[in-house]
Amino acid sequence: MEEALYGADGFYRGPEGPAGHFRTSVHASPLFAGAVARLLAETDEALGRPDELALVDVGAGRGELVTGVLAALAPELAARVRPHAVELAARPAGLPPSVVWTDTLPTGLTGLLFANEWLDNVPLDLAEPDEDGVLRYVEVGPDGEERPGGPLEAADAAWAARWWPDGDRIELGRTRDEAWASAVAALDRGLAVAVDYAHTAADRPPFGTLAGFRGGREVRPVPDGSCDVTAHVALDSAASAAAPTVHSLWTTQRAALRALGVHGGRPPLALASTDPAGYLRALGGAGEAAELTDPAGLGGFGWLAQAVRMPVPRSLEGLPAPAGWQTL
Repeated sequence: MEEALYGADGFYRGPEGPAGHFRTSVHASPLFAGAVARLLAETDEALGRPDELALVDVGAGRGELVTGVLAALAPELAARVRPHAVELAARPAGLPPSVVWTDTLPTGLTGLLFANEWLDNVPLDLAEPDEDGVLRYVEVGPDGEERPGGPLEAADAAWAARWWPDGDRIELGRTRDEAWASAVAALDRGLAVAVDYAHTAADRPPFGTLAGFRGGREVRPVPDGSCDVTAHVALDSAASAAAPTVHSLWTTQRAALRALGVHGGRPPLALASTDPAGYLRALGGAGEAAELTDPAGLGGFGWLAQAVRMPVPRSLEGLPAPAGWQTL
């Protein structure tokens, strides 16, 4: 998975970037970047408006989110923001010069770290039980054919016993937990947010979620660099990997975006006669908001927010957790 996604000829090295193959919330509407900008402003307020405020876009793709957030900020706040884009691919053309483009996580920051659909592409191993019930790694060839491998190493076996004790196919999330813990640790003070396809102990998929995507279609997840190879995230496990001093909350994208002002309500019909152009703009925005908050689509994504030495931003306080999720 590491080589197929991030190797020299890996899927994410392609010039077209993720937007050439699938539609994320960032690509669906500028309303998403606007909501992240509002969250950044609330984070700034909760931090006491520091002289320099970091914005860290982890898994930045081609910089679409960080660019959109910067464009949506008020000038006073934009002047204090230090933007970072963390991505293994080369810096894209046309990115604002203020954006620090890096392939490693910065550290010692104060601000907002936002990882949109990053953890589902952090490479992981898969396991299946053999006829004796012993978990073994699933080995895969470049043509996608699979075979049983050796028994799990101690760290993966312990992760499976704690977080995914039952199932015919287990996606071992230890590497993702470690990646997320490193991301949260990049903040001295601030808010870390992971947004992704997610499940928890209450609803682990018995056969896993491994999938491939190319050109807007789901395809067989062959690890040859020709397609995205992805699996949903055990977000409860990732949440527990951060330092115990971190305050955690989770909710759905629908609830989070609505709290941040993204609503899919239809504009008043009377506006069509008084301001036809404004009505059409509002109608288009309502359609985009509805897509972002659709509980059967993008709105069903999990949001994990972890506050590091700061209060939870006001919009996120008291948001409901998805059914079956527990508050840490």
